[in-house]
Amino acid sequence: MESPRNVDVLIKNGIIVTVDDVTGKSKICDPGFIAVDGSEIVDVGDYSSRVDVKFQAKETVDVSGCVVLPGLINCHTHAAMTLFRGLADDLPLMEWLQNHIFPAEKKLTRDWVYWGTKLACAEMIMSGTTAFCDMYLFEDAVARAADECGMRALVGEVLYDFPSPNYGSLDNGLRYTEEFIAEWKNHERISVAVEPHAVYTCSPETLERCFSLSEKHDVPLIIHLSETQQEVQDCIERYGKTPVQHLASIGFLSDRLIAAHCVVLNEKDKELLLQNKVKVVHNPESNLKLGSGIADVPDLLKRGINVSLGTDGCASNNDLDLFKEMDTCAKIHKGVHLDPTVMPAETVLKMATLYGGLCLGFIGEIGVIKPGALADLVILNFDEPHLTPCYNPVSHIVYIAQGSDVRDVMINGAWVMRDRNLLQIDLDAVYFHVKKFAEIIKR
Repeated sequence: MESPRNVDVLIKNGIIVTVDDVTGKSKICDPGFIAVDGSEIVDVGDYSSRVDVKFQAKETVDVSGCVVLPGLINCHTHAAMTLFRGLADDLPLMEWLQNHIFPAEKKLTRDWVYWGTKLACAEMIMSGTTAFCDMYLFEDAVARAADECGMRALVGEVLYDFPSPNYGSLDNGLRYTEEFIAEWKNHERISVAVEPHAVYTCSPETLERCFSLSEKHDVPLIIHLSETQQEVQDCIERYGKTPVQHLASIGFLSDRLIAAHCVVLNEKDKELLLQNKVKVVHNPESNLKLGSGIADVPDLLKRGINVSLGTDGCASNNDLDLFKEMDTCAKIHKGVHLDPTVMPAETVLKMATLYGGLCLGFIGEIGVIKPGALADLVILNFDEPHLTPCYNPVSHIVYIAQGSDVRDVMINGAWVMRDRNLLQIDLDAVYFHVKKFAEIIKR
């Protein structure tokens, strides 16, 4: 008789939604099991009593009445903007950004960003997000906070032509980014990208320098792109081209590029994104709230462009809950296209998981439950009135489940939340510091 395999954690008896197929339907194990050893999933499948004999686990977790899915991936946010949540609501993007957010950000310090990010990590973990992609200021503080909270993150300092409250001149910003890349190069959960803000805040020369730095270190390149009609019109007036075509003309488009928003695109823009294998991040709630429009995600997906989900920052959303984002994403496109079959729940769940992993460069490692993948897992309590009965767990996850239904969260094989209790974040300390900063921001 074969001796049992030693593993760290055996999760059993719940409904396992694997999200393991890029184009087809996810395998669902009901009831199922997941065996985790170290940071890795070593086995997953249908549960039977033989599973208990197959594995000798240090910890066995019975998740009867629960659904287990891959950790959600927030592919575009500005974590520390939790500090500005609700500061300047109901305004157009440029007025919001130039007259309220940029002035408020001049008060930012590294300490503020550190605690604002900790608040964001708490919110994300408690609503099922295990990995996020961040663009902001004082990103060394973002990396440190995310690491201490046990999260997985791709982070990068925002770069633009005007002086930054962190690094000052652009030359210093590029040096800061290069040193930042080297500092976190071999970390198991934190990695660094090069992140010019947008075509309207970065000259062609700045964008070219950013591209060269990304190419030199073979790291992702991230930018806000074609977010509003005004941005597109201004770019045409300035350069004679749309933002996408402008980036193409300077050789900026590549398979390393992650483009946030992409709301206003013409046929040629879409062709260029596909040809250059650019990854797109859809931020439906932020785009709706700022009146920016609705990206034609069904068409982008149909063309074969990888589209993932993001929340954007809390100053323009105003939360970091990807369950709400999935629900909004699925429904707005049905309404726009007058077609209830557009953006089915299966596709939207993949945008928040599998496609997010592809976007951030973790191909087959996160956003999926399969042997060899990293153990980033979310356990949802489905024993709730609003989730009963359950005919289709994928549909329930997208259209009904809430962040507050998340019971347990594992990242990289380690529990970061059990029974709604955060294990690596002191919320009282976070609240104390953030409320103190808010008093200063109000002045």
